[in-house]
Amino acid sequence: MAFAPHPMGPLDLLNHLLNFVAPALVLGATLAYLAPVFMKNRAVARTHTAQAAINFIVGMLALVAGLVFFGRDGKMLSYAALVLAVASSQWWAMRR
Repeated sequence: MAFAPHPMGPLDLLNHLLNFVAPALVLGATLAYLAPVFMKNRAVARTHTAQAAINFIVGMLALVAGLVFFGRDGKMLSYAALVLAVASSQWWAMRR
């Protein structure tokens, strides 16, 4: 007996979208707020909140690019691209 697919409701869709953006949000905010601790000699180019928002957007673009390229979410190469993209974004924001 085959099971019929369960239609996705609005709460299911919201849950999937939040789980998709969570890695970019956590990594972007964490890196923005902890970067000055490890890079004390560098002047911060923007406020921490602006850096976190920029990091989040860059991370989301990396995850969406991985989703489009691989056709599915959760590939390790997509997460590696996320880390490299957010780290590059933070480095660019911290440069003088």
